Amino acid sequence: MKLLQPQLSRTHNAMSTFDVDATPSIEKASSTDSGRNTDKVLAVEEGEAGDDPDAEFGGREARRQMEKRLLRKLDLRMSILIVIYILNYIDRNNASAARLRGLETDLHLTGQQFPTLLSILYVGYILMQIPSNLLLNWVGKPSLHLPICMIIWGMISCLTGVTHNFVGALLTRFFLGFVEAAFFPGALFLISKWYKRSEVGFRTAILYCGNIISNAFGSLIASGILDGMQGVLGHQAWRWLFYIEGSLTVFVAICAIFILPDFPATTRWLSEPERRLAMRRLEEDVGVGDQAETEVGQMRGLVMALTDWKVWWLAMAMLAQVIALSFNAYFPTLTATLGFDTTVTLLLCAPPFVFAAAETFVVCYHSDKKRERFWHISISLAVGMGGYIIAMCTMNLAARYVSLFLMAQGYAGFTVLYTWMSNSFPRPPSKRAVALALMNAFSQLGNIAGSYIWPTTWGPTYRFSYAICISCAGLCILMCYIFKLHLAHLNRKFADREEEQGVKMPGFRYIL
Repeated sequence: MKLLQPQLSRTHNAMSTFDVDATPSIEKASSTDSGRNTDKVLAVEEGEAGDDPDAEFGGREARRQMEKRLLRKLDLRMSILIVIYILNYIDRNNASAARLRGLETDLHLTGQQFPTLLSILYVGYILMQIPSNLLLNWVGKPSLHLPICMIIWGMISCLTGVTHNFVGALLTRFFLGFVEAAFFPGALFLISKWYKRSEVGFRTAILYCGNIISNAFGSLIASGILDGMQGVLGHQAWRWLFYIEGSLTVFVAICAIFILPDFPATTRWLSEPERRLAMRRLEEDVGVGDQAETEVGQMRGLVMALTDWKVWWLAMAMLAQVIALSFNAYFPTLTATLGFDTTVTLLLCAPPFVFAAAETFVVCYHSDKKRERFWHISISLAVGMGGYIIAMCTMNLAARYVSLFLMAQGYAGFTVLYTWMSNSFPRPPSKRAVALALMNAFSQLGNIAGSYIWPTTWGPTYRFSYAICISCAGLCILMCYIFKLHLAHLNRKFADREEEQGVKMPGFRYIL
């Protein structure tokens, strides 16, 4: 019994943790679940497990080997999320590449109509994220939910190629965002259902590199299509861009149905010991399970997320960062200021994002290893601000191209911020599902605003645009610092409570 006492202490402490800012009803649920977890531990003590909590897995060494196999299997299946995210962003951003080959002229766009085509996507994107994640948590079938949405958005992307006026393009862009909204918050939630907090950062980095790589390979693919498909079967090259990329999305979505995992409790291809181990890992990480032990219902989770100021604070910080990174949608336009032709311009778009993807891996891996978030976010953003300043101050070709590298690497800090979001709202799962969707959806308002801060009248220097980006990046750093101070305060309260209760084994702590 003595050997199991630390687990009992961690469970009690973790359940108490979520009461610091919670309502009395959650406190009551926590008390009940704590008792239920205690009964489970006592049952293990009296049964076959004896004094070894890993006995059901064959002992500590056997568990360690099983855990390695489980993670290897999960990582392999989860890797398709990278491909999906690449296609998600390619389908979202291919309008910028199509603009270079006649989209504006053929659709008779004038004034602010092209920026409106970019921004309208995020209206649908914002509206659908929270309902989608609530549905995903309730159904428990990511292997169907995400690919079905992907098939629909691939078909809509193809339809963009048949439009002939502003209204048609506007409708397809709106519904494209409406369906694409399911993917990224759903993918973040799926990752948080399988991996411990110390493992989430690197996996989120791998996922988000799909976004970063899409900027590189999307430009390369667009360059090939736009250069080689002009006039084929009587269609302009920019229309083929939508046809080909949308069809590829549908094909990958069909494959994903058979590859993606569901949640630990509902995944069929797990053996029973692997299922128990997957659920045990999450329980040990936070001190309480991630299934029925902490679930309070979909609507209750919605209310908890909407009434937690920390959710809105991080949403505002992310909104500022999204505006700071709004150059992404106009990257071909900014690269065109270097003075090269369309094909070379699109090819030059790739290296900065390849560099950004590599840095994101390194930064997120180091962030997980050190269990630190704030400085990894802030330093990356500060380097990006340096890139904005260089671009503001000179039209020198080499300096401006270097500035594009510095700006693109800001995505490393952006990815760590996504990880911090997942870490900061561990339980209950319905609240985490809503919180992730809400923060991501709210931040997309930055993409709507960002679509209008790069008018051609501010080019080719775009000094005012870069000044806005610098201001927003600075605001994000300030908000993250205040959030860090608050989490440190909560951690001290947890330590004081443990000292008062005589708990020797440290329990849950927020990652700073």
